Amino acid sequence: MFYYPKIPGSRDAPAGRCVAFEKYDGTNLHWDWDREFGWHSFGTRRDEFDLSEAGIARFTAAHAHLRECVGVFLATLAEGLESVFAGRESYREFAGFRAFTEFLGPNSFAGLHQADDPKRLVLFDIRAEPIGILGPERFADDFGHLPIARVVYRGKLTGKFAEDVRTGKYGVAEGIVCKGGSGCADVWMAKIKTYAYLEKLKRSFGERWENYWE
Repeated sequence: MFYYPKIPGSRDAPAGRCVAFEKYDGTNLHWDWDREFGWHSFGTRRDEFDLSEAGIARFTAAHAHLRECVGVFLATLAEGLESVFAGRESYREFAGFRAFTEFLGPNSFAGLHQADDPKRLVLFDIRAEPIGILGPERFADDFGHLPIARVVYRGKLTGKFAEDVRTGKYGVAEGIVCKGGSGCADVWMAKIKTYAYLEKLKRSFGERWENYWE
């Protein structure tokens, strides 16, 4: 089971308007909140744990390289997100939420993190239950006061824009994720990676680098 969907490349993406967010080279983590229990569970893209002392201990045993993430989340995102979920009228109709973040440090690469690096979490999506992932404009407008993925472009997803991203004209290290749709049911996503990042993967992993297209 994947807690966050696989994002396709841009080849078959719709040609309509999109919001392009910077894509960060870290570890995908999710955090779950509901109105009765507050923040109650968390995990990686492939697993989930109770957000309790015992659950955090089990998570740390399974993912020692991510052991700092709970402290970072509580210090930088938990309160701000809960303020929106519980305090804004437009969000009170939803039973619960899943916040998706990227965990990384300044020298993180291909999901590997340096132990001595300071770590941060970047918020990049919100899933509202039961309707699904919020549209990109709503996400940027309602959560932009928090440490979210940087918006690098608003406009049509064209071949020229995609090539400009790949050649480094937008100042992103790994690439971008384009998101379109008005919200939830019709949200679509497409990722574009830079040539420089793909070349770095090739140098680091040899023939295995092609796996990182996905």
